[in-house]
Amino acid sequence: MPRELILPALLMTAAFVFYTTGVFTERAVRDLRGWHVIVFWLGLACDSLGTERMMQLVAVGEEPTLVHAVTGGAALLLMAGHTLWATWALLRGSKKMRAKFHRYSIAVWAIWLIPYFGGMIAGMTNGLDIR
Repeated sequence: MPRELILPALLMTAAFVFYTTGVFTERAVRDLRGWHVIVFWLGLACDSLGTERMMQLVAVGEEPTLVHAVTGGAALLLMAGHTLWATWALLRGSKKMRAKFHRYSIAVWAIWLIPYFGGMIAGMTNGLDIR
């Protein structure tokens, strides 16, 4: 793996860990709690920073595929919307709303996995020198 990809890859992996932890623990207890929202924000922060670092690589000539750029952008927007919604549901929503929130979390998480694993596969295959 090129050195330039190490930090973005670590940030994206941290986002995966935070977001997965938040989604599945919130789903297991079937209620949105404050620490879930904190974990969602941490995941969003790591994903945003990782995306920003990846965009710096694009500026120096590393081009992502169009599919990865579109799915990554969409996933980041969905993650941001999901995190904002979680914050609102916790602070202003009813207990019923918080209890049903988990139904939508898994869909956003699953969509987010597309660019996560796509980027991982692209990074691994681009690093191979096949002659």
